[in-house]
Amino acid sequence: MIDVVATLPRGPVYLAGETIHCIITFSNSALPEYESHGEQYDVLAWASVQIHCQRTVSETRIVLPSSTNLSTEEVSTTGCETSFVPNKGEKGCTVLSTKPKILFCDLKLAPGESKQYEYKDIVPADSPPSYRGQAIKYSYKITIGTQRLNQPTKLLRIPIRVMVLFGLNDTSVYNENEVDVAPTNPFLKHSRKENSILDMALQVLSTVTTRKTARFYNITNVRGKVARFHLFKNAYRLGEDINGVFDFSGGSVACVQLSVSLQSEESVAEECCRKKNQPTSITFYGKQQEMCLHTQRTHISIPVPLTITPGFITDIVCLRWRLHFEFVTVVDEVHDSEQIVAADGCSMWQGSPVLNVETMVWDLPIKIFPTSPIHAWSATLLKSEEFIQV
Repeated sequence: MIDVVATLPRGPVYLAGETIHCIITFSNSALPEYESHGEQYDVLAWASVQIHCQRTVSETRIVLPSSTNLSTEEVSTTGCETSFVPNKGEKGCTVLSTKPKILFCDLKLAPGESKQYEYKDIVPADSPPSYRGQAIKYSYKITIGTQRLNQPTKLLRIPIRVMVLFGLNDTSVYNENEVDVAPTNPFLKHSRKENSILDMALQVLSTVTTRKTARFYNITNVRGKVARFHLFKNAYRLGEDINGVFDFSGGSVACVQLSVSLQSEESVAEECCRKKNQPTSITFYGKQQEMCLHTQRTHISIPVPLTITPGFITDIVCLRWRLHFEFVTVVDEVHDSEQIVAADGCSMWQGSPVLNVETMVWDLPIKIFPTSPIHAWSATLLKSEEFIQV
């Protein structure tokens, strides 16, 4: 038997436009002493590698136009058991695939011998991000195919996560200061080190998500002002905390309770909707609730999970993010109830057992961007190594 081990040294999370590096090792698992007893070499006819993205849709929510992509059923009926078909047996349709790369042809391994190969390929910059929603799913895999002589093809798949940072190719806006201070000596023109895609992406993310443009929102209803909300910024990376401050000191309407939750809005393109006037799918990610009657100020801190997908748009679906607020305000004026005096002389205010209240909701759009792939890897369940026997 030949063991095939595929390893991703940098982990299974990448940005679109990055180069994936995969190390693939083929080992003959037979003991070396078997060779002296006439054990023959194990032979593999060929091995190829390819990156592909599968799209799966919910038939109750999405209707797709006719496509030339092969579905799972079409692939399984082709009967090509000795051909390299990376998406064979996969659900949905293949919406993106790189050019297959041949690792070798006619590989002979003696018992105990192993051979290692390196596979490098670029994730296309126009790729959709990895996403698992209610209406659609995009999933990426690196597929390694190999075959013994006169045997069916064996496939080894490594799931990966792809994050997309839109506008990464146009980094001139973020490099203006660096260009201004660059040396003008023509002899130093070629001495500058060219940044990698990951370096440029981290620079863009740092620039966009650290712009602390303070935003103030006056929250009011028909009866008057409820509170003033201070949000430090509206762009966040995965793994950051959304921090804000509520100021009730200048309000004329008493707020009894407030809750804040992070929500995603998944909307399907009108031409792909299964039903007319199909509603947007809302998903909750974390919630904070505060009791704020007679409170002057309070703050919120909502974590942005590392596992979610930043906002994106394709020809089928659009994903946006927002903060959803719910305010429970009193309709009538809150009167002071009697005070309870304890034996030690301390007094305690007792609120009314019944309040006439109403609920007001407010949605605030925010932007969520990717983070460092190494940081995102810490929260993923994907493995960086897979194994099969051929």
